[in-house]
Parts: sequence; structure tokens; C-alpha cells
Amino acid sequence: MGRALYRKYRPKTLSEIVGQEHITTTIQNAIASGKISHAYLLTGTRGVGKTSLARILAHEINGLEYVDDSAHLDIIEIDAASNRRIDEIRNLRDKVHVLPTSSTYKVYIIDEVHMLTKEAFNALLKTLEEPPAHAVFILATTEVQKLPETIVSRTQHFSFKPIDTPVITKHLKTIAKAEKFNIDDQALELVAKHGDGSCRESISILEQVRGLSSHITVQQVEQLLGI
Repeated sequence: MGRALYRKYRPKTLSEIVGQEHITTTIQNAIASGKISHAYLLTGTRGVGKTSLARILAHEINGLEYVDDSAHLDIIEIDAASNRRIDEIRNLRDKVHVLPTSSTYKVYIIDEVHMLTKEAFNALLKTLEEPPAHAVFILATTEVQKLPETIVSRTQHFSFKPIDTPVITKHLKTIAKAEKFNIDDQALELVAKHGDGSCRESISILEQVRGLSSHITVQQVEQLLGI
């Protein structure tokens, strides 16, 4: 069974992230000049590149090549939706002072960070206030309004925007060409519009329509989407 398209075409470098140039350019310049923040906050709707950027950034600041989703001992991903209690953050605090095994930085990516409990936020805050020099935190969330201001103020905040339809359409066209399936430009534009600013959602819809026929039309896409 083949990989899902959104996984197959997940960005591996900052330049491959679609529609967020205002963020990727700033981060590229910061890395080039050696100005690494101890904490980043990535906010925005689903499917706009937050987690991809977090993983790429974790590899870039350590000079590591990001090839696939394989784990690295110095890059720790935590899903706050299922690890939201204070015990998990205390465990992080206990281990954060341990030096990286083979990299410059030990990077903690905390996804959906708004799901942490109040007690867990307080524990995280103490770590962000006095982080060891080798630790970098990358927090990501779809609901920034649920974060305590004390957390936000101690991070470098990047706000991801919904991706413009023409930008997603162009990206979908590249994927369709690489996958060698024939789809009209109007159909691609409709898929992009229906993705509602989310690159991941648009690619998922593209995967649904790819099997409709050998030549996919806008009418077929309309029918599939119930328009």
C-alpha cells in the first residue's frame, strides 16, 4: 500500500513549505546568522505547515538532514493532547538538563500545546524562564487564545496564515504532474478552494479525486464534493 500523498509530499526543507514565506524567510535568515531562539511558538489553522516547520527547524538548527519521519534522540516530540498532565511536563523538566547525545541542541516539539492543564503550563513556564543553553522548545497550536500570556511572551511567535487558493492550486498541479494523473486546471482550483486554506486538506481531497477517471474534470470533482 502506497503512502498517502500528503505524507509523500510533506516538506523536508524550509523552502518547500507552501505559502508561508513571511515565516520561512525570517527563520532562514536567523539560522544563517546563528540567532537561535530558546523557544518558538507556531500558531494557525490545521494543515498550514506548523508541524512540518517545527520538524524542519529542529533538524536545521542541529545541522541534520531531514529525510523522513525517523526518530532522533535529540528531537523529542510531545503530543499535548494525550500528554497534558503535570507529570509529563515535570518529566520533561527533569530530563531537559541532560546534554544532547550527538547534536548541538536538544529540541522539544510540543504539538497542540493549548491542551496542557493549568498546572502543566505553570511547570512549563518555569522551564521557559530558565532554559539550559542546549535546549530549544517549539510549541505549536491551533488555538493560541487558550495559551497563558506568560507562555506566549517567552517565545518567538510566528502566526501562520491560511494559504491562498492560487498558491495551493500551483502546488497541487506539481503533485498531479509528478503522480502522472490528468486533471483539468479548473478541477485543481476547485480542490484548492475546498481545502479552505489548508494545504494538507487540499492534498487529501486531491487523493480522493485521483481515482475518478483517467481525465478528471471539474464536473466530476463537483459531484464528489457534493457541490
